[in-house]
Amino acid sequence: MDLTIRNGTLATATETMRCDIGVSGEKIVAIAERLPVGKRDIDAEGRYVLPGGIDSHCHIEQLSGMGIMSADDFYSGTVSAAFGGTTTIVPFAAQHRGTSVTTTVADYHERARTKAVVDYGFHLIIGDPTEKVLSDELPAAIRGGITSFKVYMTYPKWRLEDYQLLEIMSVAEREGALVMVHAENDDMIRWLAKRLIERGHGAPRFHGVAHSPLAEAEATNRIIMLSRLLGAPVLIVHVSSPEATNTIRAAQTLGARIYAETCPQYLVLSAQDMDKPGVEGAKWCCSPPLRDKAAQQAIWSGLANGTFQVYSSDHAPYKFDKTAKIPRGGETTFKEMANGIPGIEMRLPILFSEGVLKKRLTINQFVALGATNHARMYGLYPRKGTIAIGSDADIAIWNPEIEKRIDYSMMHDAVGYTPYEGHVYRGWPEIVLSRGRVVVEGKDLKAARGSGQYLARGVPAPVAAGPAMIDGPARKLKELING
Repeated sequence: MDLTIRNGTLATATETMRCDIGVSGEKIVAIAERLPVGKRDIDAEGRYVLPGGIDSHCHIEQLSGMGIMSADDFYSGTVSAAFGGTTTIVPFAAQHRGTSVTTTVADYHERARTKAVVDYGFHLIIGDPTEKVLSDELPAAIRGGITSFKVYMTYPKWRLEDYQLLEIMSVAEREGALVMVHAENDDMIRWLAKRLIERGHGAPRFHGVAHSPLAEAEATNRIIMLSRLLGAPVLIVHVSSPEATNTIRAAQTLGARIYAETCPQYLVLSAQDMDKPGVEGAKWCCSPPLRDKAAQQAIWSGLANGTFQVYSSDHAPYKFDKTAKIPRGGETTFKEMANGIPGIEMRLPILFSEGVLKKRLTINQFVALGATNHARMYGLYPRKGTIAIGSDADIAIWNPEIEKRIDYSMMHDAVGYTPYEGHVYRGWPEIVLSRGRVVVEGKDLKAARGSGQYLARGVPAPVAAGPAMIDGPARKLKELING
């Protein structure tokens, strides 16, 4: 065999065992209690041998709705991912109004192909669901392996009306794709923000006031009802509040085809982080915003009880300067700041340290939330997301004893700061493999620019929190519409 990993503790989403792993070419070819030494042999004694992580929600080399380009391109973004134990990313190809899906997809392929160091796919962001997009371009993109797309219920340049959301969900349900939803009530946010700004409350901490948890909860409930009307599955992304979490859990209990995602910032950061002098708090402004300690506990509970099927970074990297985060310098209000924080490299170390080592989650839940469920949810399983014979040799070897105090100098992104500065986390990947090749070893990058491959994805197979079913009204409605 080309490579063996011996004496480690292998963990998948369902099993934990002490065994050896053999790799030939790009694939895992053997898993056994004992294997002979390969051409290269890695001794993983005292380490966890885990599937490479999958980050299915990150913004890389993307122009925002405000016209701001993210700080990371496909090189720095994928390098940062690899050092955090992630071997597959699925960022967004963002269709802006007045542009075609076909052109958008071609543009993002060109951006990624010469830069990415790990494998990647794309979701679409649908910003302009014209008749041509719905009837021709979306189905073509799905056939080309982009089997999921995101829609927004807020932001002026992205927000879609309920009618448009129904049209998109109808296409997705018919074509076997999955719709991801940013759920916040735009009118509630705009109304609150206008009055806060008028009264001189423009500091970053008021971003959290304007983006009330009730705005998230209302939009979450509304998209659930739209989903149930059609019997179409949706995944609600970056959930931050107890109200939204409880609404999702209730729908899942009823058997609705509702899935959910959360992110590291909602586990370890809080609204207090935005309360800094001047505009410094903008470094912690994201949407939905950071909440309080009670919200953190609700999100941890949702990870443990299966309300959340996937855990992603929502890496939205903007430099802290006038080109991005603070366009008017110290005079910038929270409404003018670029929303989003970096986190692609910190995603898995935070979950390992705060989840596994603090006994909030098992190692198997860690693997499911960080890799396996993403692969299933987005049509990549079993090629990605697990350690099994025939799967790609995407493997991260974790040392649970390494402890690091976070400093931006440790990061590999191009943002210029980290919102986790000064935090201490234990448990880090030491060696990371992508398709059998070592891409990270210790502090060294071993992968060449452009060596990552595009992944055309299959039909999503969502991981249910409970027994999924199609609502009776939806079934009758389908019979009427299709009959």
